[in-house]
Amino acid sequence: MRSSRRRTRITGSAALLGAAALLASGVPAAQAAPAAPEGPATEVVPGKGTATPALVDGIAEAAKDSGSPADAARGHLAAKKGRYGIPDPRRDLSTESTLRHGAGETVRFQQKHRGVPVLGGQYLVRMEKKDGERVVTGTSGKYFTGLKVGTKAEVAERTAVERAVAATAAGDGRTGSLTKLSPAFRKADNKAKSRGGSGQRGPALSGSSHGLVVLPQGEGLLTYRVTVTGSDPATGAPVKQEVYVDAASGFPVLQYSAIQTIDGDGSGSSQDDSFPGAKGSGVKLDGKKVGLDVAHDAASDTYKLRDLRHQWDGSKNPLATWDARGVDANDASGRWPQGITEFGSKTQEFGKEATDSGAIDAHWAAGQVHEYYKKKHGRDSLDGKGMAINSLVGVTDGGFPYVNAFWDGQKMVYGGGDEEFKPLSADLDVVGHEMTHGVVEHTAGLVYVGQSGALNEAIADYFGNAIDVNASKTPMDDPKAGLIGEDLCRTKAPADCALRDLNDGRTTAKDFLGVTIGTDSGGVHLNSTIVSGALWDIREDLGATLADRIVYKALAEYLTPLDGYTDARNAVVAAAKDLGVKGAKLRTVHRSFDAHGIAKGWEKAIGADSEKLLGDLNATRLGGRLPNTGAGAGGGWWAASKSDDEGQEAFSVYAGRTDGTGTPKLLSPNDGRYHVYPDTDGKRAVWVAYGPTSVEILSRPLVGGPVKKLWSAGTTVANVRISSGNVTWQESSPHGQQRVAYLRPGDREPVFVDGGRYDVVTALPTIHGDKLGYAKVYTDKDGYQQVSTEITDVRTGKQTLVPAKGGHLGIATPAINGKYLYWLVDDIADDNRMALRRAKLDGTGLTDIVPEDSKDSYFWNVDASESALTLTQWQPRQGWSNENLTKLVQTDLDGKGLKRVSCNRGEQTGHAADTGRRVVWIDGTTGHTDLVTRARPAGTC
Repeated sequence: MRSSRRRTRITGSAALLGAAALLASGVPAAQAAPAAPEGPATEVVPGKGTATPALVDGIAEAAKDSGSPADAARGHLAAKKGRYGIPDPRRDLSTESTLRHGAGETVRFQQKHRGVPVLGGQYLVRMEKKDGERVVTGTSGKYFTGLKVGTKAEVAERTAVERAVAATAAGDGRTGSLTKLSPAFRKADNKAKSRGGSGQRGPALSGSSHGLVVLPQGEGLLTYRVTVTGSDPATGAPVKQEVYVDAASGFPVLQYSAIQTIDGDGSGSSQDDSFPGAKGSGVKLDGKKVGLDVAHDAASDTYKLRDLRHQWDGSKNPLATWDARGVDANDASGRWPQGITEFGSKTQEFGKEATDSGAIDAHWAAGQVHEYYKKKHGRDSLDGKGMAINSLVGVTDGGFPYVNAFWDGQKMVYGGGDEEFKPLSADLDVVGHEMTHGVVEHTAGLVYVGQSGALNEAIADYFGNAIDVNASKTPMDDPKAGLIGEDLCRTKAPADCALRDLNDGRTTAKDFLGVTIGTDSGGVHLNSTIVSGALWDIREDLGATLADRIVYKALAEYLTPLDGYTDARNAVVAAAKDLGVKGAKLRTVHRSFDAHGIAKGWEKAIGADSEKLLGDLNATRLGGRLPNTGAGAGGGWWAASKSDDEGQEAFSVYAGRTDGTGTPKLLSPNDGRYHVYPDTDGKRAVWVAYGPTSVEILSRPLVGGPVKKLWSAGTTVANVRISSGNVTWQESSPHGQQRVAYLRPGDREPVFVDGGRYDVVTALPTIHGDKLGYAKVYTDKDGYQQVSTEITDVRTGKQTLVPAKGGHLGIATPAINGKYLYWLVDDIADDNRMALRRAKLDGTGLTDIVPEDSKDSYFWNVDASESALTLTQWQPRQGWSNENLTKLVQTDLDGKGLKRVSCNRGEQTGHAADTGRRVVWIDGTTGHTDLVTRARPAGTC
């Protein structure tokens, strides 16, 4: 829903990445359907990069096998091997599910490569029974025919888990998610004053492996899938991160959040077999009294918000609403909180406490959503098999208001709201949205990142709002019909409160914004209305009943996990035709997608004002990009890491001139390791090489020569920097311990600036010549934890601590030049701004050149040249838009004359200052991961 703090961006949970990844155009666009097909002619949409078609429609071919639906479907694929290119359907396809609908049957298969599941590899076969015989009417999905990768892991599973956890804890290795260092603990009487820090917020991160998975890139990448849970070490936000660790090198090649929010089977209760249900009542937060399905609990002699009626004829699993007031959101994410109970009442009429917590709304709305899917689509609960539906209400953010809601793969979790927003269960479309995430997970399984994630959000928005509009009997032509979350505000008007408007009449593919996976899981909310707007237009034009059937059929019988926008168009059009839609009505479906710009090649319509240095850095089929592995600059040169066009090969380090002249040079060896996080001082480049048993820091002259191993760390390494031959980096353990090291030319062993002390944390190094700056957490003489910066002269070893100025919540991204050390400071609790602070290199002259209370101080990162400062800035505005994505701004060394570096749309991140005012950065504007540059600011945009 919304960020837990008073930042007004509609976000998901704070997803952590070992390296932030910029999204490209997502899954390769399949051929869009013709403008207005009407006949039943066979249609074959080819797959991209595979011999298997993405869609076959309009056929009526007898199934050869009369056994189970899965056997019949496999028999068809085997008999038509020339069409589908699937060598052995019985060996390579496992049955995921079989959906029966009248005379129709849809079998969903999971692709296996030599027995290992393939991420996003799902293929569907649709059949009908006619005169006792099965007839295949169509197929669709993604089966990757080019996979050749071996299935033997070189990395130990334990190592993969450790690196996944360490990568999640460390955040962006260069400049992304985790750039703030906060005090890990405080004195007991000072704890309440600090909300940052790795030691205060919930349980430590932990990881669990799900075994091997093949990523369908080129000939395939063999990975371990690791789920990391716990809380964000920097913000305390709940974390449930899916991390795919390369099984040959141990590098985390893909990460995304598995927490699905509206903004960004669970532990069921016991029940009697005699259906001891009762009718209760309660008052919703809008003041309306509603009937409730409740159950009497004999042990406590109370009535519980436990609905046994809705699933009594099937699984008998309950729809239960649980009191989670005071429970931290991260304790409710991906786990069942200890000690919670269902909401109870001594009488069948639930009182004010249940109302104010949002429990009445959540319980009533869960029944409404269940009935919609059961009556309209014949679906038995969220998983189609009668799973228990559990709603937790009232969770907080470390005791502070949590203004968000999410589906975590098991249950719905609703924040308790704040002075402006009601509890998040107070709007039926929010509840419908979260529960629909469960339906999506158990049907198409759309991966929650990039275009597939935006499609996931679009469908959750569509059905959540459809359920709300149906229940309230709101006409589709009502201006408020398309609003999401409009009933949550306590004081604002619905239109001002709404999170999104599916009927805004303007959002098209031209509004697509390329962002990092660390931002909104790659734009899953930001770009969702491109598709949900088209779906809502269809509902307005074709009517609720038909449109809902079309969209549900597309979800359940056509879409697969890695589908993007054009795949969605093809699926909806095919579903409509399957339901007998033709003529003017079918043209209406096409026009709706046309009006929102969803057609083949839509990505090419986006331009930029920057100069591209290296394009398409990390291509992939996975609905986005592989990790952004950083870029460095110095002395008129850049260094960046890049995979091949398919994203299959391990990353290699390239270097080139920042003015764009000359040809980029390949610096790293092609040895199967991942060569990442590079930096350069214009003479040499340094980077990190991830291998199966070690992590090494390597170096090579830009003019050529041998690659030199500087250090073997054996743990996660990031923030590598070089200046005048001096190299520094940050090591992070899976337990969150961080320490800075440096190595001078000729040294064989590095120096760790913490002196080996475990009560000191050092991180975020920056170096200029012999001066090394970094963030430091330490204990002062009074026993209080402090966070500040320190400067070490690497030539002499002298350390100069910059005195702490007040009680810091955290500091971020120090940057050093020949005159000053700069860093960002967060001193004000619950404020998202950060001051730009400066000190001389002798530790004196401490001053805030841009105070934290300045209107411009919404900063995230900073880097410095000898004449300018470049910062990442965002603007606090409601909702997702181009204006409140991170942009680069530049000032003089005194913090004056703030100007936009570039007017590009989309997110700008991962910047590195070169000489003068030239800066390079990773830009997602065009829908591709590009390394770009500008020599001077663009000014006012």
